[in-house]
Order: sequence, then C-alpha cells, then structure tokens
Amino acid sequence: MGLSQLNSLYREVILDHSDHPHNKHALSDVTNTITLKNPTCGDVINLDVQVDDAGMITDIGFTGEGCTISQSSASMMTDAVKGKSREQALAMAKTFSDMVMGKSHSQADLDQLEDAAILSSIMQFPARIKCATLAWWALQRALLSDAKKEE
Repeated sequence: MGLSQLNSLYREVILDHSDHPHNKHALSDVTNTITLKNPTCGDVINLDVQVDDAGMITDIGFTGEGCTISQSSASMMTDAVKGKSREQALAMAKTFSDMVMGKSHSQADLDQLEDAAILSSIMQFPARIKCATLAWWALQRALLSDAKKEE
C-alpha cells in the first residue's frame, strides 16, 4: 500500500470516528467524572468513567463538542481503554501523549492504543496536538482524582 493510500485510510478512520463516535453518551452511574476545555480552540469534553472495585474500567462515555480530531480521539480512547485496568489505561494515556509528541514506543505499546495509534502523524501539526490529547488528559485526570459525578 502506497503512502497516499495509507494517508487516505487514516483520514477515513478519523472521519468515521468523528461522524459516528463510539461511547458518546453520558453515564448515569460513574465513579469518576471530569470536564476539560481547550481554550485555544474551544473543544470541550465531559468524561464519565465507571471503575469497579477491582480497578477495571467497566464503562466509559463522553459528551462535549469539538473538532474532528478531538472527537475522533475521544471515540478511539474510549474504545481502547474499556475493559482495561486503571493502571493499564494510565499507561496507555502516557504512551499516547508521548507518541503525539514524537517519542518512540514499542509496537506492542502502540498496538494497545488500537485506532488511536494512527494519530501519531498529528505531531506534524503542532496546533492540533492539544485537540488530539484532550480526551487522554481527561482520562488521566479522571482516573487520578476522586471526582464523583454529582447527582
């Protein structure tokens, strides 16, 4: 597959996640929740996470508005971390953040990111890095906080 075909495939995956986002809904029963905003461009994510007593992410959902990159990244992130332990999800968030900043990781680490690994090319567009990482930052902050959703 040529480079232009590969870039076209990547664009299709990003647009599909943006047009048909996975897990884009609020959760009613959550253990952690957070809202983050990117003041540079106006992207907003409200992230709800359900973590069970064993530390596993049993459900995750997001709402909010943003550009194609931020919405597709949130969709990809929720797919990748659902069913993972808190520690695994935090490691994945670090891998993702490092990846978009141009740091190298093992193929196994990148494979855990699933579709989100295709956003590695975002480092070529520094203004879009914050868009791509917003959902992953929200995940880190939600999992590291005791922020509960208020009823």
